[in-house]
Amino acid sequence: MQKLNLSGRFYLVVEDEYLAASIIVTALEDEGAAVAGPVSSVTGALKLVSERADELDAGILDIDLRGVMVYPVAEKLAEQRIPFVFVTGYECDCLPEPFRTMPCLNKPCDEQELLGLLANLPSRQRPANRSAT
Repeated sequence: MQKLNLSGRFYLVVEDEYLAASIIVTALEDEGAAVAGPVSSVTGALKLVSERADELDAGILDIDLRGVMVYPVAEKLAEQRIPFVFVTGYECDCLPEPFRTMPCLNKPCDEQELLGLLANLPSRQRPANRSAT
């Protein structure tokens, strides 16, 4: 198994299924990444994005959070130029128009496939005039 370099990266995990969230978080942490979340609601995810947007490198989003669609979070991440990946029980070809080109994996997904996808996401373009706090 190839070791990926996710050290120092910070990922938002939005997932309402405990086991799926646990697997994703463990896989990320095993690769040296830090995690915001997991959060299981759109409200919680939007709060984290607004509080920590400057730190986030990418997001992992389940589409259906107990009957509420995650698309407002996806829109907020896109506005902030934070890349994200959908991980869903839905068919990926059913994504709404604005998100059809986004990376998407079907559940249950292979964690190595997810990590490889995250490792190959384009780097986030951070504003040059902001400093980390």
